[in-house]
Amino acid sequence: MQKVPMPPSLSPDTPVLIAGPTASGKSALAVAIARTQGGIIINADALQVFDGWRLLTARPSDADLAQAPHALYGHVPLKGDYSVGHWLRDVAPLLDGARPIIVGGTGLYFTALTEGLVEIPPTPPAVRLRADALPLPALLAQIDAATRARIDTANRMRVQRAWEVLETTGRSLSDWQDATPPPLLPLQSTLPLLIEAPRDWLTPRIERRFDQMLDAGVLDEAAAIRPQWDPADRSARAIGAAELIAHLNGDIPLTQARTAAIIATRQYAKRQRTWFSARMKAWHRLNAAETDLSTAVAALIR
Repeated sequence: MQKVPMPPSLSPDTPVLIAGPTASGKSALAVAIARTQGGIIINADALQVFDGWRLLTARPSDADLAQAPHALYGHVPLKGDYSVGHWLRDVAPLLDGARPIIVGGTGLYFTALTEGLVEIPPTPPAVRLRADALPLPALLAQIDAATRARIDTANRMRVQRAWEVLETTGRSLSDWQDATPPPLLPLQSTLPLLIEAPRDWLTPRIERRFDQMLDAGVLDEAAAIRPQWDPADRSARAIGAAELIAHLNGDIPLTQARTAAIIATRQYAKRQRTWFSARMKAWHRLNAAETDLSTAVAALIR
């Protein structure tokens, strides 16, 4: 992929967007910029919004929180529902204050922010239950060709969402998308940074980070959540949550839970890279395997 040249410098007034796969060093870069130039760090990770899984989702530490203001971390109840629409409504008032430094790994949040998002009515529980009962081919068969061309047809969640929209509103997802309003923060008004993390460089970091989570007490965190654990909760999608709960339930040994969680994290990072490659072609790129944090910050702020 052709790399977008870096700008000559970063103004303290320019909003910064930092995306990248899990464990790639996004948060450290955000803190370094905020500490040097000022700004508020705003979460753009769909799982770090939930209370409860602080260690497992790698939410900012107390040390990070002390270095710069942070927002939209752990502000949603563990049993709550949350979507990209919720996030856009939460982030909108934060764009008018201190310079935003928006960081996370949820690509959909960034594209909704910089390209716009249409407000689709929520899916009624009865429609969701019917969708849950249908196999993937049956869902696909009822979706229009225009929508099928825009989604990953192997991704059950995306396909079911398209089916639910059509069933709930009588309009296809592609039709709703074509009515998208202007973005809250156009990409050209920001410095968009995409951290590229080659697999061979990222895999050892993923392994070390999960071991650090274990050392920091993530099993205690899981034990506290276990009495109210429900795999249907959105917060339950935290990578490694199901494996830790399974271990605490006596279903698998800790070594197996660790291995499964690390594999799931690597698979998630691969899906993130695929999204970024397809949807973030205009973003400036930082290769994490070739550029250390101090060098990246020095290059931006000069």
